[in-house]
Amino acid sequence: MYVFVLTLHSLVRWMVLFNLFFALYRAYYGWFSKKQFSRFDKFIISSVLTVVHLQFILGLWLYFISPVARYFMHNFKEAIHQRDFRFFGMEHLVMMLLAVSIITIGSVKSKRKATDIEKYKTMAFWFTAGLLIILSSIPWPFSPFTSRPYFRLF
Repeated sequence: MYVFVLTLHSLVRWMVLFNLFFALYRAYYGWFSKKQFSRFDKFIISSVLTVVHLQFILGLWLYFISPVARYFMHNFKEAIHQRDFRFFGMEHLVMMLLAVSIITIGSVKSKRKATDIEKYKTMAFWFTAGLLIILSSIPWPFSPFTSRPYFRLF
């Protein structure tokens, strides 16, 4: 079960990044081109939220069945001083919760704006902030915090 959820979580990350980059393209393009906020843009926001929340649920599920997180919780005094355990036991979880919250707040705020330009601008600001947090907290193979492969297979 652990390997399946870990692999799924790793693969869904690419869906999150693709959706966020596409949403940001639409947001900045709409903002600077003064486009009308369309039903398609609303759909993009919904798809970003769906995939981000799905990834967060998978991440929480993974957190509670992970031997790394279990070790971190049961051996906190030792684990907090070990980079891999601290990253997956605390830092990754907190930063991703923050990113999901920021993206969710941004989607709600953008829907409530009066003008189309304000909707795009709000979407661009909040989604960019969320994406930057996500990019800094993914365990990339080149990350100074901890590294994992780009793709995991079942």
